[in-house]
Amino acid sequence: MPIATINPATGETVEQFAPYDSAEIERRISEAADAAATLRTTTFGQRAAWMNAAADSIEADRDHLARSLTLEMGKPIGQARSEVDKCAHAMRFYAREAEVFLAGELLDDPGSVGATTAWTIWQPLGVVLAVMPWNLPLWQVMRFAAPALMASNAGLLKHASNVPRAALYLDTLFERGGFPTGSFRALLVGSSAIPAVIADERVKAVTLTGSEPAGRSVASTAGQQIKKTVLELGGSDPFIVMPSADLDAASTVAVRARVQNNGQSCIAAKRFVVHTDVYDEFVGLFVEKMNKLVVGDPMDEATDVGPLATEAGRHDIAALVDDAVDKGAEVLAGGRALPGPGWFYPPTVLSGLTADMRIVSEEAFGPVAAVYRVADREEAVRVANQTSFGLSSAVWSGDAEEQDWFVHAIDAGAVFLNGMSASHAELPFGGVKHSGYGRELASSGIRAFCNLKAVWRA
Repeated sequence: MPIATINPATGETVEQFAPYDSAEIERRISEAADAAATLRTTTFGQRAAWMNAAADSIEADRDHLARSLTLEMGKPIGQARSEVDKCAHAMRFYAREAEVFLAGELLDDPGSVGATTAWTIWQPLGVVLAVMPWNLPLWQVMRFAAPALMASNAGLLKHASNVPRAALYLDTLFERGGFPTGSFRALLVGSSAIPAVIADERVKAVTLTGSEPAGRSVASTAGQQIKKTVLELGGSDPFIVMPSADLDAASTVAVRARVQNNGQSCIAAKRFVVHTDVYDEFVGLFVEKMNKLVVGDPMDEATDVGPLATEAGRHDIAALVDDAVDKGAEVLAGGRALPGPGWFYPPTVLSGLTADMRIVSEEAFGPVAAVYRVADREEAVRVANQTSFGLSSAVWSGDAEEQDWFVHAIDAGAVFLNGMSASHAELPFGGVKHSGYGRELASSGIRAFCNLKAVWRA
């Protein structure tokens, strides 16, 4: 795949970039290693000042950045501005909380281990490689970068090849805030260059957000080098609606949960599991609201759904829908790629799904919703848990006992009650099963790439 900015609303190639050669890759790894050594000598206060200054920069660049994100991957312009805001919030969050999250602990009874004093400290690992996707070009990176740098790690970024402008912006952002040269470096390279970077002894760990095959490849390479990995590999999140739910509110949020980021979000609701007693009413409201969405130019403030980010992505989502329809699924909304330039696909709702349809077991990375009718909460959980993914989930119920039952029964990294799954700097983020392992964000995210060292004194 060429490293290029291609406008998904038109299919036009805007700019192409030459991949870095081996000498440039070496220079950037070397800079990152030197910066990691320097960062270990800095204080939380110094790093917090630099991080807040970098947040000032990203906020000042908000409008320009938002347009760049929309141009590169097609997200509606309002959502692009929100992504920039979310990054700045996370940067300030870690600037404020890093010292608390990485505070050591004294052992209350050191005599139990034969010491006069015993305690723990958190220390950085060094250079961490991030392999990141295109769907949230700034936020996906920032939820790694902000905690990593506040913990005194240096970062290397292998971004998706279709968002090079986002990668190059991040390459300079932290130094503009005051961080040492090389603290965060982008690598404009193809996937074939990554195994050698992982194998480099100066690179201590890897984090990846992306597809399941990419996760398997990176984890295997890192495992051979005995290097830690954090993987977030996507999801097919259930959105469960029970009879006690507020159906108008649930259907409104369901639409937003399915089409956010043009439906290209790992944490988006994709499977809508509805109790039979309210199925007809909920699905009617859901389809009505999906049909009212405006599909069009993502730079237009009135647009709800823009194009898919890549031509291949539109082909993949269309193939999932076509497979389901060929095997008997009913199309309640949408269902066919839109004519004309750009990689547009309409908001789509499918029902009557059976186990032989690909969409039942595969992630639908586009504005396509699958609806299921279930008889009771036990069947709802069986449907929710039937895929190999386990990233997040949402449950709509007005019954406190029922809410608690679902929280414990669903196999996922998170459960959102009467709301929409989302990632927040303040909450741990990650999944189970084939959605990956490890956690980003909150205290877990900054500790992920630190060594917890025990200290014993006689």
